[in-house]
Amino acid sequence: MPVTFGGINTGLPPNLVDQLIEAERIPIKNVEQRKAKTKSRLDLVNELETKLRDVSGGLKELAGTGGFTATKLTSGDPNIIAGTVDPEGKVNGSWNVEILEMAQKAAAVTNGFPDKDKTEIGVGYFSFDTPEGTKEVYINGENATLEKAARAINIAGIGVQASVINDKKDPENPFKLMIAGSGVGGENQISYPKLYFLDGDQDIFFEEEREAKNGRVKVDGIEFEVPDNQIKDLIPGVTLDIRQASPGRSINVSVKEDHEVISGKIKTFVDAANAVLGFIQKQNQLNENTDTSATLGGDGLLTTVESAMRRLFQDPQYGVTGEIKSLSQIGISFTRAGTLDFSQDKFNAILAKKTADVSAFFAGDGFNVGFVPAVKRTVGNLVDGVFGAVTQRKKSLQDRIKDADTRIEQMNKQLQMKEQSLRRQFAGLEETMSRLKAQGSYIQQHMGGGGSGLDSLNLSGGKIGA
Repeated sequence: MPVTFGGINTGLPPNLVDQLIEAERIPIKNVEQRKAKTKSRLDLVNELETKLRDVSGGLKELAGTGGFTATKLTSGDPNIIAGTVDPEGKVNGSWNVEILEMAQKAAAVTNGFPDKDKTEIGVGYFSFDTPEGTKEVYINGENATLEKAARAINIAGIGVQASVINDKKDPENPFKLMIAGSGVGGENQISYPKLYFLDGDQDIFFEEEREAKNGRVKVDGIEFEVPDNQIKDLIPGVTLDIRQASPGRSINVSVKEDHEVISGKIKTFVDAANAVLGFIQKQNQLNENTDTSATLGGDGLLTTVESAMRRLFQDPQYGVTGEIKSLSQIGISFTRAGTLDFSQDKFNAILAKKTADVSAFFAGDGFNVGFVPAVKRTVGNLVDGVFGAVTQRKKSLQDRIKDADTRIEQMNKQLQMKEQSLRRQFAGLEETMSRLKAQGSYIQQHMGGGGSGLDSLNLSGGKIGA
């Protein structure tokens, strides 16, 4: 860079030091760029590791004894009967269920009032004979309306529930207080024998009472009395949820393997495997413009992972019982694009015919034999915290980033020291030139000549001329 003096004392550009420092910063920027590319590669390795772990995680449920025993309850009319299945106690089969009568709570309803929050029922108490003994709720002048009386009963915690209903059958007095037991069935009987109230705007009394009753159902034509509307003992491993009575109508309830759930688990696994294979293919799509220093294209890690995955998906599983030995037998095979194809129709057909064989293929012995243990072993070896290929690659990249950080820190310190030195040097030069100019002016004034002054100094030419 040519340097001439002019303008200020030295004639140097005022930002000369900044320009020099910026030029000296170029090597630091190069290191930072290399670090950024290394960080990009590390992010890609972390992404690959996550995808690999997803392959293993998606099969966890299939490794256990219940992995291939997913079942579902099918009701001919879920509005009448629904339910849930306990896989541990279920028995596959079909039953015809008729709901003759639902189990009901003990309940009572009072006479009607013109409103729920103005007309007072008076001062007194409600008395209930419950399985736990006689319970009473007192009403004073502050809670004497239907709405407040219901709230007082509910917060008393005595095993009954109160609500105000709007009965349109009596438009002049539609509001009634309804009190019901908290449980259904004959064992939850409650009597409503007493109402003691004085000085109300109108009398209050129980207009109608209903006793607690067990329900009645028929299973395959045989009638049973049940104490609840959730029935656990009629069908093995099944809890029936009775939603309404339908006497004279038989509802078919069946329990069978839920192949859709099992098929969904396998599809989740295939999707996770394809995420790994697709990631590898995308990274290996190289052309003349690809910056391999910022991607994993051509990285030996991709070859290692892909080879391990292909062996896992293609090799048969020796030692498993049954006829199923490989993924291709159950509708999972490689495509020309290098990813897995899953035929759910073929899988469901095989599963329906050979459930035990499919289960044995996947679960094996849960440790060394079977596809799921093989997946865990393969993925575990790749992502092992010490010796895994993915872990080793991560460590290598992390070490390079750490070295780059150390190098950048050292270079910045050296550059900072150099900047301070340059600024001191140029400050000294400025001071020297200022002193020389002052001397030149003094000489010119005392010698009387225009050509002998130091103002005519031309440092680029190196002479003093008149």
